[in-house]
This record gives sequence, C-alpha cells and structure tokens, in this order.
Amino acid sequence: KKPFPEIDPIYDADDSDEETTNTTGNVPKEWYDEFPHVGYSIDGKPIMRGEKGDQLDNFLSIMDDPNAWRSAYDSIEDKNVVLTKEELAIIKRIQSGGFPDAEEDPYQPTVEWFSSQTMQTALSAAPEPKRRFVPSKWEAQRIMHIVRAIRQGRIVPGKKPDNKPSLQDRMYDIWGDAIDPIERGIMHISAPKASLPEHDESYNPPQEYIPTEKEAAEWRALDAPDRPRNFLPRKHDNLRSVPGYDRFIQERFDRCLDLYLCPRIVKKKLNIDPDSLIPKLPNPRDLKPFPSQLAITFKGHSARVRHFSMDPSGQWLASASDDSSVKLWEIVSGRCVSTWKFDEPVSMVAWNPNKSVALLAVSVKTDVHFVVPPLIAAPAEAIDATEALVAHLWTLQTPTTNAACKWVKPATAPATSTPTKPRILTTLSFTHNVTHLTWHRKGDYLATVAADARSSAVLIHQLSKKQTQNPFSASKRSATSNTLVQRVVFHPSKPIFLVATQRAVRVYNLGTQKLVTTLIPSTKWISSLAVHPAGDNVLVGTYDKRVAWFDLDLSSKPYKQLRYHAKAVRDVAFANRYPLFASAADDGNVNVFHGMVYADLMMNPLIVPVKTLKAHDVVDGLGVLHVEFHPTQPWLLSSGADGTLKLFS
Repeated sequence: KKPFPEIDPIYDADDSDEETTNTTGNVPKEWYDEFPHVGYSIDGKPIMRGEKGDQLDNFLSIMDDPNAWRSAYDSIEDKNVVLTKEELAIIKRIQSGGFPDAEEDPYQPTVEWFSSQTMQTALSAAPEPKRRFVPSKWEAQRIMHIVRAIRQGRIVPGKKPDNKPSLQDRMYDIWGDAIDPIERGIMHISAPKASLPEHDESYNPPQEYIPTEKEAAEWRALDAPDRPRNFLPRKHDNLRSVPGYDRFIQERFDRCLDLYLCPRIVKKKLNIDPDSLIPKLPNPRDLKPFPSQLAITFKGHSARVRHFSMDPSGQWLASASDDSSVKLWEIVSGRCVSTWKFDEPVSMVAWNPNKSVALLAVSVKTDVHFVVPPLIAAPAEAIDATEALVAHLWTLQTPTTNAACKWVKPATAPATSTPTKPRILTTLSFTHNVTHLTWHRKGDYLATVAADARSSAVLIHQLSKKQTQNPFSASKRSATSNTLVQRVVFHPSKPIFLVATQRAVRVYNLGTQKLVTTLIPSTKWISSLAVHPAGDNVLVGTYDKRVAWFDLDLSSKPYKQLRYHAKAVRDVAFANRYPLFASAADDGNVNVFHGMVYADLMMNPLIVPVKTLKAHDVVDGLGVLHVEFHPTQPWLLSSGADGTLKLFS
C-alpha cells in the first residue's frame, strides 16, 4: 500500500468551495473609484478599500515578503492572493504553449470506430422487434380524430365537392344573417345587429312622442353622449316630406368602427356561489357587550371639543375645547363640576394614569400645565402626594439640557383648585405649539409632540427628576413634509416607543436605542395611532378614509385595511378590558368593531364590524374629533365639532 501524500496546509488547501466576501455582483469596479469602500459583505456592511501606499512602500513590502514573486492581485476581493504550486505549474505550461492539464496526452493512438472493409453479414442477428407488428399509436389517434369529425358532421363521407367559392373570395353583408360558425371557425361570434326602429322614429309618430319646446331645449343642452336618443321626433304629412338625415354617414362610420375595432370573444362564466367567497363572520348579537345607543350628552362648551381624558377610576372626565376652557364632568350623572378658563384655546388634556397621584396635563398653545384636580374629583391622599412630588422637583438642581423646553414654576397659585380657577403646580414652556401629548403607563414620563420644532419635535419629560430628554438627536424631518411627526405612543408593557409621521410609523426600542421596524400603511397622511393592550397589534387612522390594522409579529404591512368611513378618520382607540376598538371620522359617525386577538400565534385576529353610531353633527367640515373607551365599562365617549360630548352604552 502506498502512503497518503502529504498535504501542504498553506499551498495545497482546496479553496474551490470558498465564497467571495465581496457581494457587489458582476459590476465594473470603476463605479467604486470615488468611494472609500470596494463592495459590501453578505451582511450589507461596506468593505473598506485597503491602503496601497506609494511605490516605495510597495517595493519594501515586496522585498520583505518571501511569497511576493508568486502573488497576484485580486480586484474583486481587493487583496493579493498567493498562488499554489499547482497554479504555478499550470501557468508555466500555458506560457510554454502546452496543455493546462499535465495528464493530458495529445498524441493518443487513433481508434478506428468504422472499418474500411465491408462486412458480408448483418451487424446484428437479433430478431425483429415486437413493435413492428403492433398498430401505431399515432395512427390510431389520427383515425379517432377523423371519426369524431364524421360524428360531428364536419366531414361527410362520399360528399362531392361543390364549386362554392371560399369565404375569402365571396362578399357578404355584415348586417345580414349570421354566417355559419363552421365556416368561420368554432370561436367566431357574429356581430350584433342594429336595433329595430321604435315608434318615435316614425315619420308620423304618435302625439305623446313629440317633445315640447322645453324638452327640446333640455335635449340640446345635454352633451351628445348623455342624450337618450340622437334625434328629436318630428311629424310629417307624408313620407315624401321627410328630409335627409344629416348624421347618416357619421353613424354608419361609427358602426363600422365598432365592428372591427371592438373585439368579441367568448368568456366562460364561472358558476360560483357568492356566499362561498364571503368569509363567515359571527353574528354581532353574539359579540355583546358593545356600545350601541346614546346614554348621556354633555353640553356646556361653546366651541369645538378637541380632546378629553378620563381618570384611571373612570368616574371623572376632563374636556378641552377651542373656547379656551377645560371642564370637569362626572361621567355617570353628566354634571359639570368645574370650568377652568385659559388665555388661549386648549388643544389637549391628559389624565395621569397613576392612581397614587392626581395630576392633569393641559396643553395650551406652547405651554403644558400640570393641574391638580379639585378635592371632589380625587382623594385627599393623592392630592397631597402630588403636591409633595412637585414641591420636591423645585429642590432639585437639574441643569437645563434642552433649549426647546423649560420647566417654569408659577408665580402664584391658589391653595386648591376651585370650580373656576385651576391650581397649576408647574408648567412646561416650549418654543413651538404642542400638538400632542401622552403619558407612560406608570405616570412618570410624559411625551410631547411639537411638529414644527424640527429635531426637537418629540421630547420625553420625567416628572420625578424634572428632566427633559430628546430621544432623537438627529433631525428626523427632511425637506419634504411627509416626515412631520403626528402622534407618539408608549408601548403598554415593553420599553418600546412608537412615532407616527405623515407616511409611516417607526417603532423604537428605548432600551437598546435602535429602530425595531417601520410600519408602512401606504397612505398620504396619518391622523391617529393606538396600541392594543396586549401590545402586539397597532391601529392607524388616516385622512384617506381608511383604518389600518398592523400585526407586529406578522409583517410591516397592514393585516387589514378597513374602509367604512366616507370622510377623513380623526381618531382610533382600543378598549382596555373588552375586545373592542373604534374609529371616528369627519362624517360624524363612530364605527365600533369587535377585534379579538388570540394568544395562539397561529390564529389571525378576528375583526367584525358591529355598530355604526351617529355621534355628532358635521360643522365646517369637521365631525368627531376624539373617541375613547371607558377604562372599566363597555362604554364609548366621543367629542365633536358641535361642542358636545356623548356617552354610548
């Protein structure tokens, strides 16, 4: 036995199955001359260009490298490759004019496959094959084709050929009887005939067919395609008095165009039951409870009610209006407890979700006021804890880190909130108008949106430390207007922050400070945003009359597109304890849906429309401006441009 040959680990390694690290593809390398990289890795990261240096450095590197004499530059990988012994031998054989393969013998002896001598006997003594005695399969198919033609009457045995000219050699009337389909082909469809004349086309029509002067004027005012007929009926004494039709040539020409420019084909009609195409949805009666009827109407504002918010217990309601007031209502009775006046219209109001404190955030133009509700609307312990928390803030010496927002301590404030004057503990002052604000579920963080503030459009404020942070230091607003921030929402259970711009919804992880995904609803302008209490589904309302349902575990594209509104969608909301969600639009309606999300990831969410509520009147093109579910009951509250709030139970 011969021993196995030794393998040189450096030069005899088989690298035929190695993949290239540069994945630029088969493109000219001149495209990368002006870039610091030469391509991209399989992970999409750029491969930086190696430092070549000057001629002196190259000469010194060649002198120090013992393998420089057998190295070659690889332009694809941008590095020098050391040639193996086999590769060097192949190059030498090619330079000398030989074959690349060393084992190739160009002077092999000739094999005479065909002899020059003629054989007297056959090449094979095998018997005749059986297939030569069996009828041909193709001949049988041809015979059956002729038999079918005889049965169908297309071939008549024994019929003498007639001298009838072919279809191409004879003339025929296109308005006459239909030509035999056998002569024109099975797929031929005869041209439709012109309709027969009616009584109004007679030279002596009945009196009821003759139009009046008013009807004739209306007929002349219509465009030619919109007229019911292309002539006006007229009565003549006799047939000789009938004038020539002035549009005869034009109508015949249009008829000819329809005959040869409009193709006629046979379409097979599919007999499909329409009920089988519609998904089987449960009966809305089996999906109760859900809001179905109007229970209470809150009246008191004199202008549009832009926004409202309910306390965590679900007993009190605070509403913000364009009449520069904030009203505090008791939800069960509809009684107005307090009315606070401000200098400017109030755009938003948000109740702190933490039950241990009693705090209300009120947005007025460029200021966000933190207001303590009156004693009747909050426990005394919660009010004391809130005042102690805010008093502790002013003992902290926190340097100002953001010039777009300042913490301002009010000069004077009443000891407690009165029915006409609020107790403002502190104020956040911005350089631009605040368009949206939302609380974190624990009540310590407040996110604000000032769309015109460019790089400082989104700010997060921590109440316990009196700090303001800008999570996006780089500007997320380009020169176009399709990236203006519209809404922001905290995830209900994870450190995830959702930012809705005009065209997309970006999902960020605050823990790793990275972009997780981008949701693309394929709309022109996003108006509202809501997150399911479980956190895996997102609802996006748009001004394009659509509501998009996103499943974060499924895809970045919408799972469902809901189009149940006739005008722009203003707000969307999820219910906390029930599988319900709602959408409000400028058509004055609020659509309530049953949205069941299953724990099994293999089951898709069940979305069923259950009720359309005629909520508010449309005023100046605006309908329902805000909608929200009750925190504990299957109730729905809405506010509109008609200056009212309504509760549906």
